[in-house]
Amino acid sequence: MTARIVSIGTAVPPTRIAQEVARDIFAAQDGLDRLARRRIHAVFDASAIATRHSVLTEFASPPVIDPAEPAVFADAEGRLLSPTTGPRNERYISAAPELTAAAARSALADGGVDPSAVTHVVTVSCTGLFAPGPDYRLVRDLGLNPTVERCHLGFIGCAAALPALRVASALAATRPDAVVLVVCIELCTLHLRPSNDPQQIVASSVFADGAAAAIVTADRSVGNPGGLDLDRFGTALTEEGETDMVWTIGDNGFDMILSAEVPRIIGREIQGAVGRFLGDDAPPEVWAVHPGGRSVLDRVEAGLNLPPDALAASRAVLRDFGNMSSATILFILASLLRDDDVLDGARIAGLAFGPGLTVESALMTRRRPEVATADDVDLALAAPA
Repeated sequence: MTARIVSIGTAVPPTRIAQEVARDIFAAQDGLDRLARRRIHAVFDASAIATRHSVLTEFASPPVIDPAEPAVFADAEGRLLSPTTGPRNERYISAAPELTAAAARSALADGGVDPSAVTHVVTVSCTGLFAPGPDYRLVRDLGLNPTVERCHLGFIGCAAALPALRVASALAATRPDAVVLVVCIELCTLHLRPSNDPQQIVASSVFADGAAAAIVTADRSVGNPGGLDLDRFGTALTEEGETDMVWTIGDNGFDMILSAEVPRIIGREIQGAVGRFLGDDAPPEVWAVHPGGRSVLDRVEAGLNLPPDALAASRAVLRDFGNMSSATILFILASLLRDDDVLDGARIAGLAFGPGLTVESALMTRRRPEVATADDVDLALAAPA
């Protein structure tokens, strides 16, 4: 039986920052040369992002700063500081569990799934590290059965949600009663810093914080009807790009290399990668593409010869939330689940891009809850009177 996404829950931290405010914060930093300031204004203004969320309350309006604590990410005047990796990771440890649990609770509630039904937890993150980690905390914080089987996919980058769904689908295929909780938690803003480097400026203009969770099962009696059938998955490595998108751990946070070649490589490679994945299948009706940035979406749209509105859901998530790394594709799928224009039986192609460059793909089918399937009828007939 095909595994399906029953529901998706999302969560963002309360600090919401308008893009022009973020731009001015970065442009006002000491030590920037004139070219860097011009580049910051140009890059931030061209990002197609309106707002982003961050766990850094120092950048709330008004700022939330504990006078008893030493300044870590910003001083009293709002100037960016550049803490070492330890304090950045400490903020991840303190902030990630609550956001992770919020997304998971939302997915369980929306799907009509009791926490006691969860058999597996798959967590995803590339922006912080601790053990026992997010998978352990979910079991404890949600009151899950202590025998729940757990695994964590770490440091895969922006593409990691689709491999996590692939793992969940495989678990559901081997155990008919499996109910898998997949959760992505990314606190990207913990690693932003003042810099003249064009690649760091691009990263500062797009990355944001958020969490998303999905309930995956092949058991049609679990949770609310409908959702997204997970039909199949694919992975492809591009012929170039190994050094153009790189994610490593440095002394002052995690270091992102994000060269200007990334959108161009994706634009050149996307048609071949998608063509190999789809094979003889007809093109899907709906697209869910990870918005690594506006230029990435533009290149995908052009490379696949898509109509102008094909990536509307991806562009809306980029506009309202920015790039939340692995969690972002689940935000897009959540919006498609709420979209009345996505009809029953519509096929959805999911695409996400990670270091390497890696292209992760998923083919899904929308199942609307009001359209009964043969399996639903059989379950209803088998139910006790």
